Amino acid sequence: MKLETPQILLVNPWIHDFAAYDFWAKPMGILTIASILRQHGFKVNYIDCTNRFHPNGKIISSDFKYGRGSYLKTPIQKPKGMDDVPRTFSRYGIKPEWFKEDLNKIPKPDLILVTSIMSYWYSGVKETIDIIKEIFSNTKIILGGIYATLCHEHAKKNIGADEVISGPCEKNIISIVEKHTNFSANMCFNPLDLNTYPYPAFDLQQKISYVPLITLRGCPFSCPYCASNLLSPKLMSRAYDSILEEIIYWHKKYDIIDFVFYDDALLFDAENRIIPLLEKVIAQKLPIRFHTPNAIHIKWITKEIANLFFKANFKTIRLGLETAINDERIDIKVKENEFDKASSHLLSAGFTKEEVGAYILAGLPYQSIESIKRSVEIVKKNCITPIPAYYTPIPNTELWKDAVSSSRYDLESDPIFTNNAILPCRQDKFSWKIITDIKVLAHDP
Repeated sequence: MKLETPQILLVNPWIHDFAAYDFWAKPMGILTIASILRQHGFKVNYIDCTNRFHPNGKIISSDFKYGRGSYLKTPIQKPKGMDDVPRTFSRYGIKPEWFKEDLNKIPKPDLILVTSIMSYWYSGVKETIDIIKEIFSNTKIILGGIYATLCHEHAKKNIGADEVISGPCEKNIISIVEKHTNFSANMCFNPLDLNTYPYPAFDLQQKISYVPLITLRGCPFSCPYCASNLLSPKLMSRAYDSILEEIIYWHKKYDIIDFVFYDDALLFDAENRIIPLLEKVIAQKLPIRFHTPNAIHIKWITKEIANLFFKANFKTIRLGLETAINDERIDIKVKENEFDKASSHLLSAGFTKEEVGAYILAGLPYQSIESIKRSVEIVKKNCITPIPAYYTPIPNTELWKDAVSSSRYDLESDPIFTNNAILPCRQDKFSWKIITDIKVLAHDP
């Protein structure tokens, strides 16, 4: 039995992509794991390769609204097979030499945990792990996260981690660490009860510019294009008092103003969850703001909820229209009259067109520009901002087979080709005109 408390290093890797921006993007999974490990007595260090506030970098104050901002961008070689894409491929995040300096500053870890997000960002994960191995060649590296779950075999073969974990690992993290360090600890939270989880370790960041919140893990829906039920198969809800306590904690202790709901179904069981939470938030009269970058289900927006959103100071609301065209391959959850009603409730409550946007899925298998145009027209008619959301093909989802058959790439051979920035489900050659036409549709008055 190892007597000395193990040093655990947790790393959020670089993004490799044609475009990336911090639209309230934080690796909640690994920051929750960091907090759990710290709660159980482990020594924890955290390095974020996408850190916008690294002391070696320059923060652009004008690019800083509601806590969001640009990543440092460095052009790198484009992936093989994407010669038809006339766009610059880049590393988003800190410079490699800064990463090496940060690694050399910390005590030698006994175990290294690396997360992963988008499956088509895996080359950034590989570059991160390659550099870690240069500095800590004898320390085992465990990879988890979204890519590791959705593309498990690909990750095992291509990334170079000593172990690849699939699915949520809060339940097993203590035993995983014990296996590799011989240090044991008695679990002091219930992995099946979100109310017992410690708050994610946002304090390990260089700066906390916003705080994400999760009130519900998982989703009651099974959309054909979404991986939510693959990543979080069990639906788990938090008590609204617990969420309120967390909001107050971050605001009082760290002066956090911007809070971001990461829920896939924020309005699910609203009478027992979001409604009492917002009523208590309003009663607190805190100078804070809320944002919902994940789509809110339109049919659940009532006049009462719209008014609560406005009184609680929601500044960014995104609705999930998806597509207004009936298609047998897409399960349309929203009817046009439901969208009209939800828009009316929000505008009547006092929200502006700039504060409320509706996501419109673009780049679906066999989708025409005309179908996108029809959806945009419906959004504009309701005085809401249309926001194109480009489709990412995801293995094991219902729409995956259609994506594979409609793509000009061999999607099954390499997840790099599922990048939504290249419209992978079009059979013709990539064209900037397609992207431009969609943008013009969305932005023209």
